[in-house]
Amino acid sequence: MTIKNIFQGRRAVLAVGAALAFGALPAQAQNTVQIKHASGTTAVPANPKKVIVLDATTLDNLSALDVNVAGVPTMSTTARPLPRHLARYNSAPKMGTLFEPDYEKIHGAKPDLIIVGGRSQAKYAQLAKIAPTIDLTPDRTNLVASAKNNVNTLAGLFGKQARAKELTTKLDSSIAALKKQAETAGAGLIVLTTGGKMSAYGPGSRFGVLHDTFGIKPAVAKLDTSNHGQAISFEFIQKTNPDWLFVIDRDAAIGREGTAAAKFLDNELVRQSNAWKNKRVVYLDGLNWYTLGGAGITALQENVDQLSRALNTAGR
Repeated sequence: MTIKNIFQGRRAVLAVGAALAFGALPAQAQNTVQIKHASGTTAVPANPKKVIVLDATTLDNLSALDVNVAGVPTMSTTARPLPRHLARYNSAPKMGTLFEPDYEKIHGAKPDLIIVGGRSQAKYAQLAKIAPTIDLTPDRTNLVASAKNNVNTLAGLFGKQARAKELTTKLDSSIAALKKQAETAGAGLIVLTTGGKMSAYGPGSRFGVLHDTFGIKPAVAKLDTSNHGQAISFEFIQKTNPDWLFVIDRDAAIGREGTAAAKFLDNELVRQSNAWKNKRVVYLDGLNWYTLGGAGITALQENVDQLSRALNTAGR
């Protein structure tokens, strides 16, 4: 190596060092952040301008953070409007359904970021080929902590940290108050009705946050924790005799015709339960619990507030 080459090499090293010192990095390195999510870690543009969201829970969080999006899913094959607190996104371009994204539309929109989660999680790999994609599917084994983490992730990405702090602080306070109420409330059973059938859910299930975090004692300690719950009969409710029945009407939540949960449960055997006799049957918000999975920050807050009101007015 010649003296000239040595000096040229040193000048190159010094130039790179100066660039690092003064932040003169390539644009891609300067303007991306690493986001850890349910399907890995992804380099995402900082404060992305064109975001397509294929997850109702993420829309809940972004709405609470006052962030607009460039595309959303239709919520069902009937193209029903989004849940009420997501109404701001009703006019946003539709990019397929929660289960089947419209890849051509999404590619044509040239998004800076795609967000999937829950029902759209299975499409992560295909969507990641179009644009940076993150998967904000919540961890149902620790739902509230996971939900808050997702809110904080989005807040950091869009510069909404102060709003996220306000939302999560309020939620923590509300949950603490609900747990106090639950200490003396008695035991409850979660029932989902659909198509003339019903299933029960307990601790550790998709709706188990009612017991695991909110503090309602389970009327049955062990139930099938699969996504579809444990199929039950009217006799099961009579024999279990819960102090509370917490009911999710799936048909109403998805906009499908069917017997309303209140009518379906008005049965001679169910009427013998303490919950029915003491007017402690609570019809939970199906959009929040089922469609949004109870994992959006607004859905969570509304669920806690509804339960708190129910426990406070029991039997009145």
